[in-house]
Amino acid sequence: MTLGLYISVPFCRTKCSYCNFASDVFSRALFQNYVERVCGDIEHASITAEQMGGDFENVVNTVYLGGGTPTVLDSAQLEQLFVTIRQSFCLQPETEITVECAPGTLTPKVLDVLLRCGVNRVSLGVQSFVDAEAAAVGRLHKRTTVFDDIERLRAAGLTNINIDLIAGLPHQTAESWEQSLTDAIASAALHVSVYMLEVDEDSRLGRELIAGGTRYHAHFVPDEDTTAEFYLEACKLLNGAGVQQYEISNFAREGFESRHNLKYWTRQPYFGFGVDAHSMLEASADPYILLSAEEGHLHERYGSSAPCEMTAANIEAVRFSTPDSLDEYLAGKPLNHTLVSRQAALEETLFLGLRLTRGVDLKKVTAEFGADAVSALAASIKEFEEIGLLERWDEVIRLTPRGRLLSNEVFERFIAVPAA
Repeated sequence: MTLGLYISVPFCRTKCSYCNFASDVFSRALFQNYVERVCGDIEHASITAEQMGGDFENVVNTVYLGGGTPTVLDSAQLEQLFVTIRQSFCLQPETEITVECAPGTLTPKVLDVLLRCGVNRVSLGVQSFVDAEAAAVGRLHKRTTVFDDIERLRAAGLTNINIDLIAGLPHQTAESWEQSLTDAIASAALHVSVYMLEVDEDSRLGRELIAGGTRYHAHFVPDEDTTAEFYLEACKLLNGAGVQQYEISNFAREGFESRHNLKYWTRQPYFGFGVDAHSMLEASADPYILLSAEEGHLHERYGSSAPCEMTAANIEAVRFSTPDSLDEYLAGKPLNHTLVSRQAALEETLFLGLRLTRGVDLKKVTAEFGADAVSALAASIKEFEEIGLLERWDEVIRLTPRGRLLSNEVFERFIAVPAA
């Protein structure tokens, strides 16, 4: 199975108040050391895969540079990353290559290197087309900046563009949210991602909201019900404009779904490099490699157990991740590691598959995990159908529009379903 590559670039021009990612503003003096470390990890990917108990695949059909803001790197550093990727992996001719960009960071030099390196998809972190809303959370661009970037991308032949939007930002109203959606549609972007504001302790805005404070414009954040209404309005307007929803947070014109992100939701293998980068590989067919990898990581428990409790035949995949701290990553802190059992693989198949509007095919689940696994789902499926969170078409189950708003409640029920 072909591989997807994810490269994390945790550097930003400014740290947005809502951001809960492992990214921040760092001195440019760190950039080159970081790039060299990531390139070294890419070059040693096959060794890492074996150490983690994974099956290494050299053929790649998606590459995704995310962050952070990859385009804050200078053109030579971006090119160094792409050259190393192509020297270390075999990229198929039709490989989807995505780079995340903050509006206003696409300098002529950066745009030129993206084209020379084969980038064919750009994701713009717009979040809001309303200047006051963008400024309130620390975004540095204006509405006109976004449209200028889109025009220059198209003029250069880069037409596969995604726009990120966030529902629930401070000062957002029904009218301003409709304006952002209208602008996103008017931009003719082929893909739009719509996220509802996350409130947790991993962002400054989230902490302030939890504390009931007023910093970062927290007292102007719409309530949960209003944010949910904004999300439903996005579904209505985007679907009506032909940008069809295919995942809880993602919409695309036909044929322009994110092939890289689909790997995550359909449990295809991917390899991540850089700070807070996650990987999932198929388990090695060699039981010695698998169990040796587990012996070195007995402290990890989710989805795995000690070798005496889990046989190689019961291991479906391996997951591992890098530290979420730049200092720890550069210092070489060991990877976090998990062996994914059949039980964990079943759970992932259900809650990741239900994120997609096409849903989960229970016939395929039966074929892979056994009839008992599907039988164990029957009561929960019926209950969620009755309360309007799930719908069933023959052997396919999928979330309803209301179910997407309450998806975590559905997903939690499908955890700990016994595999055959």
